[in-house]
Amino acid sequence: MKIITVILLTIFLGKGCGDANKLALENTIIEYTANTRGYYYQITIQNQMVSVSKDRNGTESPVVTKLSDSDWSEIITDFKAINLEEIPKLEAPTKYRHHDGAAMANLKITNQEKVYQSQTFDNGYPPEKIAKLVNKVNSFAKRE
Repeated sequence: MKIITVILLTIFLGKGCGDANKLALENTIIEYTANTRGYYYQITIQNQMVSVSKDRNGTESPVVTKLSDSDWSEIITDFKAINLEEIPKLEAPTKYRHHDGAAMANLKITNQEKVYQSQTFDNGYPPEKIAKLVNKVNSFAKRE
């Protein structure tokens, strides 16, 4: 009887934690911005929706689409692998943006009303610890 109780508790608690993580991400906003003097785009992910804007002034409406379940699962996996407290401390691996060799980029995550923002890094060259998430987020923007 004790074994059955332990198995059932394990199943219910494991399922509850997964749902809590999913719910936490549904209440999280992931924003990626890349810009130079003549180039701008912002990708925002929230609650399985992605919004892509190429207008820094906000005069044009962003393109909003629903993420597929597989893309959403990948975002959840990549998000869980990141220590949010480390994001502001991560250093850029390259400095191409210093001489107009790359657009300046930032990752900002708002989770449970707390904001975690990266230092500026080169678009296309994110810090290693956030690279999987940044590259996945970037995959949603159609580049011209």
